[in-house]
Amino acid sequence: MNDTGQHLIRPPVIVVSGLPRSGTSAMMKMLAAGGVPLLTDAVRGADDDNPEGYFEFEPVKELRKGEHAWLRDAPGRAVKIVSGLLTGLPLDFGYQVIFMNRRISEVLASQRKMLIRRGEPADAIPDDRMAAIFAKHLREVHAWLAAQPNIAVLEVDYNALVADPRLHAAQVDRFLGGGLDIAAMCAAVNPDLYRNR
Repeated sequence: MNDTGQHLIRPPVIVVSGLPRSGTSAMMKMLAAGGVPLLTDAVRGADDDNPEGYFEFEPVKELRKGEHAWLRDAPGRAVKIVSGLLTGLPLDFGYQVIFMNRRISEVLASQRKMLIRRGEPADAIPDDRMAAIFAKHLREVHAWLAAQPNIAVLEVDYNALVADPRLHAAQVDRFLGGGLDIAAMCAAVNPDLYRNR
Protein backbone atom coordinates (compact mmCIF):
# COMPACT_ATOMS: atom_id res chain seq x y z
CA MET A 1 0.00 0.00 0.00
CA ASN A 2 1.36 3.44 -0.84
CA ASP A 3 1.78 6.27 1.65
CA THR A 4 -1.29 8.08 0.35
CA GLY A 5 -3.49 5.19 1.44
CA GLN A 6 -1.66 4.53 4.67
CA HIS A 7 -2.76 7.79 6.30
CA LEU A 8 -6.32 6.45 6.26
CA ILE A 9 -5.44 3.63 8.66
CA ARG A 10 -2.58 4.99 10.75
CA PRO A 11 -3.37 7.44 13.55
CA PRO A 12 -3.03 11.12 12.72
CA VAL A 13 -0.04 13.18 13.76
CA ILE A 14 -1.00 15.53 16.59
CA VAL A 15 0.43 18.97 15.88
CA VAL A 16 0.59 21.80 18.39
CA SER A 17 0.99 25.07 16.51
CA GLY A 18 0.67 28.83 16.73
CA LEU A 19 2.91 31.86 16.75
CA PRO A 20 6.08 31.65 18.83
CA ARG A 21 5.23 32.60 22.44
CA SER A 22 1.54 31.77 21.98
CA GLY A 23 1.31 28.95 24.54
CA THR A 24 2.47 26.01 22.42
CA SER A 25 4.87 24.74 25.09
CA ALA A 26 2.12 24.94 27.70
CA MET A 27 -0.14 22.81 25.49
CA MET A 28 2.62 20.26 24.89
CA LYS A 29 3.07 19.97 28.65
CA MET A 30 -0.68 19.45 29.08
CA LEU A 31 -0.76 16.73 26.43
CA ALA A 32 2.15 14.91 28.05
CA ALA A 33 0.40 15.07 31.43
CA GLY A 34 -2.78 13.77 29.84
CA GLY A 35 -1.06 10.71 28.44
CA VAL A 36 -0.21 11.71 24.86
CA PRO A 37 3.24 10.52 23.75
CA LEU A 38 5.40 13.41 22.52
CA LEU A 39 7.91 13.69 19.71
CA THR A 40 10.63 15.90 21.22
CA ASP A 41 14.37 16.02 21.80
CA ALA A 42 16.62 17.71 24.33
CA VAL A 43 18.44 20.02 21.93
CA ARG A 44 16.81 23.17 23.33
CA GLY A 45 16.67 23.05 27.10
CA ALA A 46 14.62 25.04 29.57
CA ASP A 47 15.66 28.63 30.24
CA ASP A 48 14.31 31.82 31.83
CA ASP A 49 11.84 32.30 28.98
CA ASN A 50 10.47 28.75 29.19
CA PRO A 51 11.49 27.38 32.60
CA GLU A 52 9.47 24.20 32.06
CA GLY A 53 10.97 23.49 28.65
CA TYR A 54 10.22 24.10 24.99
CA PHE A 55 9.15 20.56 23.99
CA GLU A 56 10.72 21.03 20.56
CA PHE A 57 11.96 18.59 17.93
CA GLU A 58 14.82 19.99 15.86
CA PRO A 59 14.10 18.16 12.56
CA VAL A 60 10.80 20.09 12.36
CA LYS A 61 12.81 23.15 11.33
CA GLU A 62 13.65 21.51 7.98
CA LEU A 63 10.02 21.03 6.92
CA ARG A 64 10.06 23.87 4.41
CA LYS A 65 13.07 22.22 2.76
CA GLY A 66 11.11 19.03 2.20
CA GLU A 67 12.86 17.13 4.98
CA HIS A 68 10.16 15.16 6.77
CA ALA A 69 11.24 11.52 6.96
CA TRP A 70 10.79 11.79 10.74
CA LEU A 71 7.02 11.91 10.23
CA ARG A 72 7.04 8.13 9.81
CA ASP A 73 7.53 7.93 13.58
CA ALA A 74 5.03 10.70 14.39
CA PRO A 75 1.51 9.21 13.97
CA GLY A 76 -0.22 9.04 17.34
CA ARG A 77 2.32 11.40 18.90
CA ALA A 78 2.27 15.16 19.49
CA VAL A 79 4.88 17.41 17.91
CA LYS A 80 5.27 21.16 18.15
CA ILE A 81 5.40 23.01 14.82
CA VAL A 82 5.25 26.82 14.76
CA SER A 83 2.70 28.28 12.38
CA GLY A 84 5.27 29.47 9.87
CA LEU A 85 6.29 25.88 9.11
CA LEU A 86 2.86 24.27 8.79
CA THR A 87 2.64 24.60 5.01
CA GLY A 88 5.67 22.33 4.75
CA LEU A 89 3.69 19.36 6.05
CA PRO A 90 3.32 16.62 3.42
CA LEU A 91 -0.25 15.80 2.49
CA ASP A 92 0.08 12.00 2.72
CA PHE A 93 -0.44 12.04 6.50
CA GLY A 94 -3.48 12.91 8.56
CA TYR A 95 -3.09 15.65 11.17
CA GLN A 96 -4.97 16.91 14.20
CA VAL A 97 -3.78 20.47 14.73
CA ILE A 98 -4.24 22.19 18.08
CA PHE A 99 -3.73 25.82 17.15
CA MET A 100 -2.84 28.14 20.02
CA ASN A 101 -4.07 31.72 19.87
CA ARG A 102 -2.92 34.50 22.19
CA ARG A 103 -3.41 38.25 22.26
CA ILE A 104 -0.91 39.71 19.80
CA SER A 105 0.13 42.38 22.31
CA GLU A 106 1.16 39.63 24.73
CA VAL A 107 2.99 37.68 22.03
CA LEU A 108 4.95 40.82 21.15
CA ALA A 109 5.73 41.59 24.79
CA SER A 110 6.95 38.04 25.38
CA GLN A 111 9.09 38.03 22.25
CA ARG A 112 10.59 41.40 23.20
CA LYS A 113 11.61 40.13 26.64
CA MET A 114 13.16 37.05 25.08
CA LEU A 115 15.22 39.15 22.67
CA ILE A 116 16.36 41.46 25.45
CA ARG A 117 17.50 38.49 27.56
CA ARG A 118 19.53 37.24 24.63
CA GLY A 119 21.10 40.63 24.02
CA GLU A 120 19.45 40.95 20.60
CA PRO A 121 17.74 44.06 19.17
CA ALA A 122 14.15 44.17 20.42
CA ASP A 123 12.86 47.21 18.55
CA ALA A 124 13.92 46.60 14.94
CA ILE A 125 10.27 46.58 13.81
CA PRO A 126 7.61 48.75 15.53
CA ASP A 127 4.93 46.82 17.39
CA ASP A 128 2.09 48.08 15.21
CA ARG A 129 3.84 46.91 12.06
CA MET A 130 4.75 43.57 13.64
CA ALA A 131 1.16 43.10 14.78
CA ALA A 132 -0.05 43.67 11.22
CA ILE A 133 2.50 41.16 9.89
CA PHE A 134 1.38 38.55 12.41
CA ALA A 135 -2.31 39.17 11.67
CA LYS A 136 -1.73 38.70 7.92
CA HIS A 137 0.32 35.56 8.55
CA LEU A 138 -2.40 34.06 10.75
CA ARG A 139 -5.09 34.78 8.15
CA GLU A 140 -3.02 32.99 5.51
CA VAL A 141 -2.23 30.01 7.74
CA HIS A 142 -5.86 29.56 8.78
CA ALA A 143 -6.98 29.74 5.15
CA TRP A 144 -4.42 27.09 4.22
CA LEU A 145 -5.46 24.82 7.09
CA ALA A 146 -9.14 25.14 6.17
CA ALA A 147 -8.35 24.04 2.61
CA GLN A 148 -6.60 20.78 3.62
CA PRO A 149 -8.90 17.73 3.66
CA ASN A 150 -6.41 15.74 5.76
CA ILE A 151 -6.17 18.29 8.59
CA ALA A 152 -8.59 18.77 11.50
CA VAL A 153 -8.11 21.91 13.60
CA LEU A 154 -9.00 22.84 17.16
CA GLU A 155 -8.48 26.49 18.09
CA VAL A 156 -7.43 27.07 21.71
CA ASP A 157 -7.21 30.53 23.25
CA TYR A 158 -4.23 30.61 25.62
CA ASN A 159 -5.68 33.44 27.70
CA ALA A 160 -8.94 31.52 28.21
CA LEU A 161 -7.04 28.29 28.85
CA VAL A 162 -5.18 29.79 31.81
CA ALA A 163 -8.47 31.14 33.19
CA ASP A 164 -10.38 27.84 32.83
CA PRO A 165 -8.05 24.86 32.25
CA ARG A 166 -10.73 22.21 32.77
CA LEU A 167 -13.00 23.50 30.00
CA HIS A 168 -10.20 23.54 27.48
CA ALA A 169 -8.63 20.27 28.61
CA ALA A 170 -12.01 18.63 28.04
CA GLN A 171 -12.24 20.17 24.56
CA VAL A 172 -8.78 18.87 23.68
CA ASP A 173 -9.70 15.43 25.02
CA ARG A 174 -12.82 15.28 22.82
CA PHE A 175 -10.88 16.53 19.79
CA LEU A 176 -8.28 13.78 20.19
CA GLY A 177 -10.87 11.05 20.67
CA GLY A 178 -11.11 10.85 24.46
CA GLY A 179 -9.26 8.90 27.12
CA LEU A 180 -6.89 11.61 28.34
CA ASP A 181 -6.33 12.38 32.02
CA ILE A 182 -8.13 15.71 32.22
CA ALA A 183 -7.28 16.29 35.89
CA ALA A 184 -3.57 15.84 35.16
CA MET A 185 -3.83 18.18 32.16
CA CYS A 186 -5.37 20.87 34.36
CA ALA A 187 -2.68 20.40 37.01
CA ALA A 188 -0.04 20.95 34.32
CA VAL A 189 -1.24 24.52 33.70
CA ASN A 190 1.03 26.88 35.64
CA PRO A 191 -0.58 30.34 35.86
CA ASP A 192 2.68 31.71 37.29
CA LEU A 193 4.17 31.42 33.80
CA TYR A 194 1.49 33.74 32.37
CA ARG A 195 3.82 36.69 32.79
CA ASN A 196 3.33 38.90 29.73
CA ARG A 197 -0.12 40.46 29.69
